[in-house]
Amino acid sequence: METTRALISSPIGVLAVLCLVAAFFFLLAQVSKAKLFNYVPPLLFIYATPVLLNTFDVIPSDSPIYSGLSQYALPAFIVLMLIKVNVPAVVKIMGKGLLVMLMGTAGVMIGGIVAYAAVSPWLTDGTWRAVGALAGSWIGGTANMAAVGEMLGATGDHMGLAIIADNLVYIVWLPLLLISRDYADQFNRWARVPEDRITAMDAAADMHIEEDQAPTMPQYLYLVAIVIGITWVGNTLSPGISEWIVAHVPDKIQPAFGVTTIRVLLVTTIALTLSTTPVSRLPNSTAIGTAIVYVFVAGMGARASLAGLGSDAPIFVAGAFIWITIHGLFCLAGAWIFRVDVHSVAIASAANIGAAASAPIVAGHHRPSLVPVSILMALIGYALGNYLAPLVGYGAQLISGQ
Repeated sequence: METTRALISSPIGVLAVLCLVAAFFFLLAQVSKAKLFNYVPPLLFIYATPVLLNTFDVIPSDSPIYSGLSQYALPAFIVLMLIKVNVPAVVKIMGKGLLVMLMGTAGVMIGGIVAYAAVSPWLTDGTWRAVGALAGSWIGGTANMAAVGEMLGATGDHMGLAIIADNLVYIVWLPLLLISRDYADQFNRWARVPEDRITAMDAAADMHIEEDQAPTMPQYLYLVAIVIGITWVGNTLSPGISEWIVAHVPDKIQPAFGVTTIRVLLVTTIALTLSTTPVSRLPNSTAIGTAIVYVFVAGMGARASLAGLGSDAPIFVAGAFIWITIHGLFCLAGAWIFRVDVHSVAIASAANIGAAASAPIVAGHHRPSLVPVSILMALIGYALGNYLAPLVGYGAQLISGQ
């Protein structure tokens, strides 16, 4: 009934609206150069606008496009984002800085469960799904948030909580990472950083040359063939694999191996395998993948409601600040244990919390020579997110007894 009441109800019309919303806010940010977008990324507006359009019956809350995005767009952007992962390059340049990033990842995982345990008595049952989705963003990025949300069965309201908390914490956390550069000498003395670490890191970065070329028509065809092929494999094999696993595991953990979860993990694994082949040299895949992610997020917003966000948002955001504090403590512990400089620590945290959108900003402020490797670190986070973030969601569910 909702689809007939909406002003725009045809699937292609709904898809057009979602694409226009995503494009509009990036165009607005580019043309207006408003400082607002330095603090509140377009992602929040891209999610919130379809919520309003749904509320006022411009687009429906139920459409074949939304399920289509989950079944086809989701595997597509996972492949496009992950085929560029280059672990050897990050290890060569950042060295122990990568270990600090992994410590930060551990802080996200533990912090999410601890923070949810602290605030869950005041939250609606099932909000652990929002914890898992937010963990996806803070381990990897927006693509992981979307993927993990689907894996955990998060509703549009759950995704709204994750996106709101993500953006509000970002407003506070990003300036702290930038300001940390001003305390580099004191921090490096405290962390007992070897005097030659930064020099060696800059030298290694200079040796890593990023290929930058305009994509050709055949390369686009290769990308299309790879993406559609892996999407087909994921959609074809995941039901059978899920059924087999469910038949061989205890009843309590069967929900963790649903078809969507298996599809995401299967596609993620195939894409990471391809990242070690010449496929990783295909240009422009990350940009295309990111564009699809934003359309997907707009689709999540279209399935949400304003009523579903209001009551839980303040408590959930408070928990998110407890969470980010724990992540920060883990990063500091990693810096001290591995004797890593403040520049690497800030980039490592940004690669987790802000992903590919923020890591280059932090790297450019701290150490411009590390901008390329900061993007690669963020991509490693993308690689980890689909595997680790669901564990945070299920851990939060377990500890809250929901």
